[in-house]
Amino acid sequence: MTAQSQIKPQTLRCAIYTRKSSEEGLEQGFNSLDAQFEACAAYIASQRHEGWQLQPGRFDDGGLSAGSMDRPALKRLLAEIDAGRIGMVVVYKIDRLTRSLADFARLVERLEAKGCSFVSVTQAFNTSSSMGRLTLNVLLSFAQFEREVTAERIRDKIAASKKKGLWMGGTLPLGYDPPSDPLKARVLQVNAAEAETVHSLFALYLETGTLSQTRDAALARGLSPRKADHVLGSPVTQVLRPFSNGQLHYLLTNPVYRGLTRHKDLAHPGQHAAIIDDSLWTRVQTLLQSTAARKRRRPADLDLSCPAAKEDTTSGEPVAPLIGRLLDDQGDRMTPSHTNRHNRRYRYYISRRLITEGRDPSAWRLPAPQLEATVLNALRQHLLQRADRHDLLVNPDAQQAQRVSAALTSLATATSAKTTEDNLWPLIAAVRLAAGALTIDIAPMALASRLGLDPADLNPALMTFEHSFERRRSGVETRLVTGNPQPQPDSILQHNLARAHRWAKAIRNGQT
Repeated sequence: MTAQSQIKPQTLRCAIYTRKSSEEGLEQGFNSLDAQFEACAAYIASQRHEGWQLQPGRFDDGGLSAGSMDRPALKRLLAEIDAGRIGMVVVYKIDRLTRSLADFARLVERLEAKGCSFVSVTQAFNTSSSMGRLTLNVLLSFAQFEREVTAERIRDKIAASKKKGLWMGGTLPLGYDPPSDPLKARVLQVNAAEAETVHSLFALYLETGTLSQTRDAALARGLSPRKADHVLGSPVTQVLRPFSNGQLHYLLTNPVYRGLTRHKDLAHPGQHAAIIDDSLWTRVQTLLQSTAARKRRRPADLDLSCPAAKEDTTSGEPVAPLIGRLLDDQGDRMTPSHTNRHNRRYRYYISRRLITEGRDPSAWRLPAPQLEATVLNALRQHLLQRADRHDLLVNPDAQQAQRVSAALTSLATATSAKTTEDNLWPLIAAVRLAAGALTIDIAPMALASRLGLDPADLNPALMTFEHSFERRRSGVETRLVTGNPQPQPDSILQHNLARAHRWAKAIRNGQT
C-alpha cells in the first residue's frame, strides 16, 4: 500500500434532524420520526469512507410546523452548531428543516459562518456546492408555496364551515357542551345548567347597569365561569370563582348565544340552539353601548343647560348607535367623538387611527347626526323597495309575500321617529364607508325576528346593499351628500344648442 492510501479522511461530525407537522401517530412504537432517523442514519453509514460520523443524541420535533423557527430540537441543534460540534446536518427531506425561503436564507448564512453544511438523503444535493444551493432554493420555493396553499385551504374550509353555522373548535363558550360526535356534526349542544347561568348574567346586567355590579351580584348568587378555557373534546370542569369584567363583557357580546357563529367580523346563522332571545340581546347591547359612551365623557365637558347635552344623557337611547358597526374604507373601525362650541355638543365618528396614531390624511371624520340619519334613511328605502317588489323571501307565496310586505312597510314608516329608530338600529350589523358609496349589512336574525320569519327564509343577496354617499368640504365642516344627485344643466351646451337652432331656422328661411 502506498503512503497516500494510508491517509485517513478527516472526521465529519453529523447530526440528524427530524420533524413531523402533526402529533398523529407519534404515540406509536415506530413512528414517522423513527423512520426519518433510520433513513438518515443509513445514509451517514454509507458515507463512512468519507469520514462521516453520527454523533450521539437525537433532534426530533414532533407536532411542530416548519413555518416557524421556534422549535426546541432545532434550537438545540443550532446551539451545537454554534459551539462547533456539528459539521453536517442530515435531513430526510429539505422541507423537514424549513419551508420558508427567508428562514432558509438566514439558516444557511448561520451554518456557513460555522463551516457547517446540510444534506437531504432523498434529494441528491447538498449545500457544499453552488449547484446544490441553487437546486435547494428552487425546492424551497415550491415547499413554501405548498405550505401557503395548504394554509389558505384550511382557512377557506374554516370560513365555509362557519358560514354553514358549524362549530370549528376553540374556546368553548359557557352554556354549551362540545358536539357529541365532532367528526359527523360540529354542532354545539346546550348545557342546561350553564345556560341558566348565562341567562341570569344577562338579566343581572340589565338590573345593575354596570359590569362591576353584575360581577358582584353574580358572585353573591354563586355564579362562576369554568376553571379552564378548554377546547373541543376536553372535559368540563366547574370551579367557583368570580367573573372578571373582561369575561363578562365578552360573554354579554358573544353572538353565539343568539344562535350565530362568528368568523372574524361576520356572524352567520348557526346550527346550534340559541340561549338568549333577540329582545333580551338587543336591550343588553343597547345598554352596553350607552354605558361605554357615558364613560368617555368628563363631567366638566357636559353643559346640562344645552338641549343637545340633555338629549345625550337620556339613558334609554344609545348616544352613538353606530358604535362597533362602522368601518372606514381601510377597514379601520370608527369611534364616536365630540367637541363643544358655544354651549353645544357636536358629535362625530372618526377613524380609530386618529386616536392611536395621530394625524392621518386618509382618516375619516364625519358628523354623527347626518351620518346616522343617512344610514337610517338608506335602510328605510331598502325595506320599502323590498316591500314594493316582494323579493325579500327566497320562496314566497302570494299570502306570505303580502304579509311580509305589510310588515316591512310598517317597520320602515313608524308613526314616531323615535319608535322607528328603536326598531331599525338592531337591524344593522355593519356599515362600511367608501368613496362614492356606503355598504350596509343587515342582521338576518334581527330582521327575521321582526317579521316573524326564519332567517333561512330571507334572500341572502338582499342582506347587503349599497347607498350613494359622498363627503364634501365646506370651510372647516364636512357635509354629506347622499342619494342620487340631480343633474346640473350645462350652460355651454345650452348656448350651443340655441345657436344651432337659430342657424337651422336661418337656413330653412333661405339665408346663407
